[in-house]
Amino acid sequence: MGSKNKLKRFNENDTFENVFQPKREELVDVDYEMKGHWNSKYFKNNNPLVLELGCGKGEYSVNLAKKYPNKNFIGIDIKGARFWRGAKTAIEENIPNVAFIRTQIELIDHVFAENEVDEIWITFPDPQIKYKRTKHRMTNSQFLKRYKKVLKPEGVINLKTDSEFMHGYTLGLLHGEGHEVLYANHNVYKQEGSPEEVTSIQTHYESIYLEQNKPITYIRFKIK
Repeated sequence: MGSKNKLKRFNENDTFENVFQPKREELVDVDYEMKGHWNSKYFKNNNPLVLELGCGKGEYSVNLAKKYPNKNFIGIDIKGARFWRGAKTAIEENIPNVAFIRTQIELIDHVFAENEVDEIWITFPDPQIKYKRTKHRMTNSQFLKRYKKVLKPEGVINLKTDSEFMHGYTLGLLHGEGHEVLYANHNVYKQEGSPEEVTSIQTHYESIYLEQNKPITYIRFKIK
């Protein structure tokens, strides 16, 4: 993407009421004004709050919001020029139950209060295969601890990935640490009984993977 186009998107994001771009010091040095108040201050209801972490273009967040109008969705990514597409679509199509935050995933417990979140989606994260990149894997122990802080006691996490490595790594970690695996599938499009929200919504890259006959894996779990 050209730098002019990127700048245009950044500028447009500034005008979108469904986009939040807190500075790091707003999150770390003080209590962020939206923390604990996403439903009351922004969505203006008490519906379940669902996050998509590393939301990319925001396709999953937007389509979940369309499918489940009685839930609130927030897509999070550090790359605002990417989720610009999702934010713009939500405004154009008048989808009020989805918003986007530009921040790093490791700051999640500075953005949301304890027990504020009902569910988390992690869709097609970078598997960070090299051992020295383990700390960046979005399902490692440190990230799970952060998610547990913001999730309600019965809150669930969904991992959807085309990476067999990420699927296997996460399953092994969940079993090893005694977390509760609710559902696991190595190929959601070939197996009967896969959850509808997993197979009915596809990202741009996911459709490319499917054309290449790449299996899409899925895990649904609770952190103990």
